[in-house]
Amino acid sequence: MILHIDMDAFYASVERADNPELTGKCVIIGGSSNRSVVAAASYEARKYGVRSAMPMFMARQKCPEGIVLPVRMNRYREISSLIMNILRRYSPLVEQVSIDEAFMDVTGCERLHGKPEEIARKIKKSVSKTHGLTCSVGVAPTKFLAKIASDMDKPDGLTVIHPDDVDEFIARLPIEKVPGVGARAHEKLAGIGIRNLGEVKLLPPQTIKSLLGKYGSRLSDLACGIDPSPVTPDGAAKSVGSEETLSADTDDKRFLKTFLLKHSEDVGRNLRKKHIKAKTITLKIKHYDFTQITRSLTLEIPTQSSEAIYTAAGKLLDDYPLNKKVRLIGVSLSGLFPEISPVQMSLFKETKNHNENWEKIDKVVDHIAQKYGRPMVRKANLETGKPSSPIRQPKKHKKLRSQTGPQD
Repeated sequence: MILHIDMDAFYASVERADNPELTGKCVIIGGSSNRSVVAAASYEARKYGVRSAMPMFMARQKCPEGIVLPVRMNRYREISSLIMNILRRYSPLVEQVSIDEAFMDVTGCERLHGKPEEIARKIKKSVSKTHGLTCSVGVAPTKFLAKIASDMDKPDGLTVIHPDDVDEFIARLPIEKVPGVGARAHEKLAGIGIRNLGEVKLLPPQTIKSLLGKYGSRLSDLACGIDPSPVTPDGAAKSVGSEETLSADTDDKRFLKTFLLKHSEDVGRNLRKKHIKAKTITLKIKHYDFTQITRSLTLEIPTQSSEAIYTAAGKLLDDYPLNKKVRLIGVSLSGLFPEISPVQMSLFKETKNHNENWEKIDKVVDHIAQKYGRPMVRKANLETGKPSSPIRQPKKHKKLRSQTGPQD
């Protein structure tokens, strides 16, 4: 039996737990600028039509009384980690799929913790008592059914699909509720008269495959209740990234590089915290007309150096013909390796040493930031707010600059 745990309005709920005065009010998480987008919204705000990814100006129009709060991602990650620890008390097979949801395989845990439904209730009680948050839980024999079940009685719900009830549940499940069935797939299926998942198995699998391609084969399996996807604990991240919507559209590459420096520092810090390195750096740009492009560069040697990430991202920006103004810019990293992973020796020793030196400096800065607070040490370009110039490798004995000086 599989459990799917989905936190209810997670970001907004964390803000309420930290500030009870927000209870019952319309809470909207996101940037305060009208150009920003909504990251999350409380259920009260959702009643007005506010949704994640909605432009903030539209959210304000729909919900004038909404309280807009900034995204505190570090706080959300902290609470998320504590919640995952609660789940691991009941099973070692916990697969976190996002900051606010996870799958659990509780097969064989009955002797220790009771039946799956009992385990779900214990988890809900523990999360509520420890963190003042609610979650919705789906219990089912497969992952896809557990995920659907967790969404059926939100917020603070618990839905159980017993093995004997699977066929009946699938027979009446609206096809648009199936994970992976988007608007286009829904339109194609409706075109041949399919409205519920159970109706898919009435057609030959080849018919569905010819209609939907590779996903058609999976849909035919799901219609028969077949989902062999295992719960995979501690799944490794495939990428890390950071991006930002600008306060005004711009085509000034020097100015855009200040944002690249900031986000390169963020993703580099994330890599070092997770003890991983990245080989592929990707620049993401969204233009004023919402057209989006990505450009990637693969390094010879994996890195976790913010400077190396920034240099690569800056080169990608330099090489891109910027003929339209930019509203969003960001950096993402992929091709991730454990920090201790052996890599092919570089033919260019100075490049390897350069990256290693910067990685050492970054780790020192990380340590200072952890001890005294993040704003304590910042690059001069970020401090002045001026467009960044190429960063040169510092001399071995060059001192780090501090905002306050005496606390270096």
